[in-house]
Amino acid sequence: MNAITKLSTMKALVYHGPGKKSFEDHVKPEIGAPGDAIVKITKTTICGTDLHILKGDLPSCTPGRILGHEGVGVIESVGSAVTAFKPGDRVLISCVSACGKCEYCRRGMFSHCTTGGWILGNTIDGTQAEYVRIPHADTSLYPIPDGADEEALVMLSDILPTGFECGVLNGKVQPGATVAIVGSGPIGLAALLTARFYSPGEIIMIDLDENRLEVARRFGATRTINSADGHAVEALMKLTGGRGVDTAIEAVGVPATFELCEKIVAAGGVIANIGVHGAPVTLHLERLWDRNIAITTRLVDTSSTPMLLKVLGADKIDPKLLITHRFKLGAILEAYETFGNAAKTKALKVIIEA
Repeated sequence: MNAITKLSTMKALVYHGPGKKSFEDHVKPEIGAPGDAIVKITKTTICGTDLHILKGDLPSCTPGRILGHEGVGVIESVGSAVTAFKPGDRVLISCVSACGKCEYCRRGMFSHCTTGGWILGNTIDGTQAEYVRIPHADTSLYPIPDGADEEALVMLSDILPTGFECGVLNGKVQPGATVAIVGSGPIGLAALLTARFYSPGEIIMIDLDENRLEVARRFGATRTINSADGHAVEALMKLTGGRGVDTAIEAVGVPATFELCEKIVAAGGVIANIGVHGAPVTLHLERLWDRNIAITTRLVDTSSTPMLLKVLGADKIDPKLLITHRFKLGAILEAYETFGNAAKTKALKVIIEA
């Protein structure tokens, strides 16, 4: 009986309401639908969205949920309808689950899949565990190429496609353009790395943390502005000759940073929101009504993941630059402490090995 019980449980990071989490025994997932796969996690990470959940910003995630929506692993079992994968396959887990058949999936809006979307670690149990159930496995997993670095691939679960799709593509970054990225955390740095695909003339990073700005300079930012003194707008306008920026990418998710983007966007420019907002933001139409600007919002669709896999395979991008700390799954509470106190620990992305 003890052996059976042991086989049916696993260790997982479980959310218990705002500010509450624990690393505990949890029932191991099983195949629940013909399109499911059970994946044994080998590496996962923590996302800023997990911190938003712990703050109580996302009521869709209810107490008792296993957190996490990123990772790589090995398929343990598959449902009867899964044709693209088999047990033993090494896979990249997409943060977005897609049926590939509904109206939204047909439009390429996988984030709004009627039976999927961002459900992992949100409305169903996620990847910060020894095992995870992946719905719609055929269209929500990617085979890991031979010789690929698993740590680098974890960055392709979420932050690289998010920075690219929600920031760079939505922001209509163009060759020679002036781009400002507000927030030099992992998602802002992912936007920086992928914005360079389009050769903008200037990439200006804005943040309160001098360490993160130094990282941004190493990653290719042409200018950096420390906003701690409250004069970021004036500093940016001086850099741009009073014009502002063609693309302002919001990569934090608080009212002050979105309103900063409103102040620095040039006439005819784009504000591309990436951040997860848990509080109302004031839209200053009294200043913007005649500026010919566009404001975009988006949840990552991961439609760019196949392209990013090819770019990674061609050594044109190095997402491992984002990794600063490594932990075993048993130390995930310490990993959260490190990630949640990034100003002190200088953490960007953490790798958690199961």
